[in-house]
Amino acid sequence: MSVGLYIFGGIVVLVIIAVVIFSIRANATAQGDADDPLQERLSEFIQRGEVASLEEIELSQNFSERVLIPAVRRLGEFSARFTPQKMIQDTARNLELAGNPWPVDAPTFLAIRFILAVLLGGFMVTMVALNPAPKASNNFLYIGGALFGGFFLPHLILTSRITRRQTEVRKAMPDALDLLTICVEAGLGFDAAMAKVTEKWENELSLAFARTIREVQLGKTRREALKAMGDRLGIPEVSSFVAAIIQSEMLGVSMARVLRIQSDQMRVKRRQIAEEAAHKAPVKMIIPMALLIFPSIMIIILTPAALNIFATL
Repeated sequence: MSVGLYIFGGIVVLVIIAVVIFSIRANATAQGDADDPLQERLSEFIQRGEVASLEEIELSQNFSERVLIPAVRRLGEFSARFTPQKMIQDTARNLELAGNPWPVDAPTFLAIRFILAVLLGGFMVTMVALNPAPKASNNFLYIGGALFGGFFLPHLILTSRITRRQTEVRKAMPDALDLLTICVEAGLGFDAAMAKVTEKWENELSLAFARTIREVQLGKTRREALKAMGDRLGIPEVSSFVAAIIQSEMLGVSMARVLRIQSDQMRVKRRQIAEEAAHKAPVKMIIPMALLIFPSIMIIILTPAALNIFATL
């Protein structure tokens, strides 16, 4: 296929991906402002003293809320009947580990993956039909690569969100435990100390603490709420912290002492992770140096010598 066709295909693929991401983000923003967008708009009309029908309220929503997201959700509900239950459970688990960054459930997320795979695969089929490669195997390779990329691209984005969230929690753990220790030593209860952490910072760990506090207020025992928090984060350090807190309550050990020990361990663990990343940096630098920096240096050094040799010959 020609270079111009490749460029055009790349632009179309980027546009498709951008539309999908924009639709999800727009719906996330709308649901982040209110649990029910229609109810929010109805309240706005009431406050302005206007009388509006349900159709007018629905039309006041943007295109993604009215058409794209409902269509994808209905497709997700339909595809859930034929999707293996384990795949849905694993997807739901990954969404939970990522902090549910988008207002979609597991079937809808799987539907988005299939839709993106079909769109990119159909686009590549059209490109191959318009300008086929000399070898038929290359055509199948292009189509298969588009299908594979479209299906696994949302999964890669979700995996990166999980990694980023867990990294943020690991970085915040030592400082949060220090604040918990200070509050407990000052005489506050453990729940009140967690509330202070949520007031002090606004990160993934503080959000997890806030959800745990709400669950305790709604009737869950502290042990169950803490275990649920450890499962939602999926980090060994948090699981160790939760186990230490539960054991401290069961055995009657000083909470402040346990928190102090946990804080020291988390700080040592964070330093070890930083040292490990620093040791990996030289190895990761080899590829860009070998492919980008060394060829440029060789061109700069050898070009004058080559010109002199050609002039002499």
